[in-house]
Amino acid sequence: MSDDVRAVYVISVFAELAGVHPQTLRNYERSGLLEPQRTPGGSRRFSDSDLAVLRRIQELTNEGINLQGVKRILELEIEVAGLQDALSKQANAARQDVAETHRQYRRDLVPLSNSVALFFGPQRSS
Repeated sequence: MSDDVRAVYVISVFAELAGVHPQTLRNYERSGLLEPQRTPGGSRRFSDSDLAVLRRIQELTNEGINLQGVKRILELEIEVAGLQDALSKQANAARQDVAETHRQYRRDLVPLSNSVALFFGPQRSS
């Protein structure tokens, strides 16, 4: 598991790191904006990736966007990232297909210096 998704912060430490009240974090969780992991005992554990999401939430709310708007923006940002990834994969596949096609052409082509070309002048009718 990468370090940015390992849930290591309890709510009080996470709130202090983020500069928010723990109740704000609970509200964000109820709104579906944050999804901290839970211990078997039910305690919340936050990760560095949760902190990045929280920073984005703070940016958007500081711009005057309400929590429903923030939630929709975050959903769309995730969707856009997925679409960009899919587009990148398709573009790479297309480049590979074009390169393979060009490799096939090269085998079939005969260099001009090794070929014979016959030219016939225009035919004149009498």
